[in-house]
Amino acid sequence: MLRLGVVGFGLRRSLALEAHRPPEVQVVALADPRPKAQERFREAFGPGAWVASESEELLNQRLDAVMVLSPDHLHERHAIQFLEAGVPVYLEKPMAITTEGCDAILQAAKASGSKLYLGHNMRHFAVVRKMKEWIDMGRIGEVKAAWCRHFVSYGGGAYFADWHADRRNTTGLLLQKGAHDLDVLHWLCGGYARRVTAMGTLAVYGGLGRPRDPEEDYEVDFSKVNVWPPAALPETNAVVDVEDLNLVTMELDNGVLAGYQQCHFTPDAWRSYCIIGTEGRIENFDDRPGTAVVRLWNRFRFGYDPDGDDSWHAEPATGGHGGADHLILDEFFRYLREGGETDTSPIAARMAVAAGVAATQSVRSGGVPVDVPPLPNGLV
Repeated sequence: MLRLGVVGFGLRRSLALEAHRPPEVQVVALADPRPKAQERFREAFGPGAWVASESEELLNQRLDAVMVLSPDHLHERHAIQFLEAGVPVYLEKPMAITTEGCDAILQAAKASGSKLYLGHNMRHFAVVRKMKEWIDMGRIGEVKAAWCRHFVSYGGGAYFADWHADRRNTTGLLLQKGAHDLDVLHWLCGGYARRVTAMGTLAVYGGLGRPRDPEEDYEVDFSKVNVWPPAALPETNAVVDVEDLNLVTMELDNGVLAGYQQCHFTPDAWRSYCIIGTEGRIENFDDRPGTAVVRLWNRFRFGYDPDGDDSWHAEPATGGHGGADHLILDEFFRYLREGGETDTSPIAARMAVAAGVAATQSVRSGGVPVDVPPLPNGLV
């Protein structure tokens, strides 16, 4: 049996609930300073479930692994703490909120030999895996260009009503929310961003004038984030200084040119990836199981053919993030027990953060190009 501890039982507590698979895997301990979180944990795992306020207290619980699901700005401290103690870590994305923080985590994993696994569950999204499969099959030739448009209808209620809106906790949403998409673009294109330029602004959520009391113990409820229009958001975080609209262009280290667009005040919510190679292109429409479709165009034509030359429809799935949470936990538990290669990658997670940090620096310096720092030689 694997005994799991959890650090943070907030927005991603559903992942801890999905990880609890007795008798093979049991979530047995929590560290979270909030009484509300501790109460929910006991409701989920029984009144005798072990809880503590400080993460250090988990070190004495004979755990086989720890899931770090705490707010982003705490990832670095929590991950390093357990890695240095020899405890394997499942670390929710983003890896950290600075490139230096990511490198410190990698150094701790290397020095200790502890297993580090990153929660980039979008590598297990059905549409992403199908696009990766078709690319690897050579169906569009050699990848040369890519872009992602990310529509976030729930951005106000999910990211501007709580701690995400304060750059001290996230650096910015190009990193926090964009880490998923930047990682997927890197994966599909077979390279990492080496130079970025970006523009962004706080277009909608910065002038609402309805800040919440900073002392309030507020947590986003995803069943209540369907606020429309965006200006109707009843309250915002006390500090709102991250951008709600971003446009990024990237040059990857293999010569691919890519773009990323992120908007937090659209009426719909989904991601559109378009990958173009020397012999065709692929694009997804919707990204949810049961409704998403990936289409391929690889024959010459004038005009647009909505059906393309081939298509694939995603089958229905259940579970968090369209079944991806279950699949990524399957891989994590296999990695704990057996080791071996994984589809997620701590190096890739670091490079997604590094690209997000560089893009944010470009936004806040007027769009000047910024080089993405490579991995330090000692960690290559």
